[in-house]
Amino acid sequence: MSAGPVAERIYDALRAMILSRAFMPGDRLDPAVIGEQLCASVTPVREALHVLCGEQLVVTHRAGGFFLPTLDEPRLKDMYAFSNEVLGLALRLWRPWTIVDWDRIAERRTAYAERVADAFEGVARASANSEHGRVLALFNARLHAVRMIEPAVLDGSIAEVRDIECALDSGDKDHLRRLLGAYHRRRIRSSAEILHALHRPANPSAPTIGI
Repeated sequence: MSAGPVAERIYDALRAMILSRAFMPGDRLDPAVIGEQLCASVTPVREALHVLCGEQLVVTHRAGGFFLPTLDEPRLKDMYAFSNEVLGLALRLWRPWTIVDWDRIAERRTAYAERVADAFEGVARASANSEHGRVLALFNARLHAVRMIEPAVLDGSIAEVRDIECALDSGDKDHLRRLLGAYHRRRIRSSAEILHALHRPANPSAPTIGI
């Protein structure tokens, strides 16, 4: 197998492990241990970790080594606020004729965190400024682990996402803006509870939602 496919396989596998909460915030990511788990040498693991550092899914410390980022309440609140700000900017340049194929998305993804990411990227990619979509795609990955546990903390999370999907599908920009604002304000208020749940071991059964 050539170096290219191996590097891609390791990157995809390691990224999936991070997004699925296989590691806890602050965990050290040892390339040798990960390489053994993924049946790979240390070199492609290190390369993947460096790429993930560029995506801010992994960080390095001055003393050396790779780690999963830690997350405190002020930073989580900033992340939620930033998500809402980018979506607000995207809505200013929104093209209402953009079509989102929710039937295809529903067949492909049913988990709550993925549905949130699809909805938010749907808003951002409908902007006339293509940078909004690129920013949201990367930022969704950084918030993925948090979103995985939101339904366990916030009752009605599934209904919130369904409402956002419907507003996006109907092209009702004003209603969509209000829903997105309420969604993010609620999570900013509940950041402490969300962080507490985030630092518990991952639950193998992820919440799912239907159409």
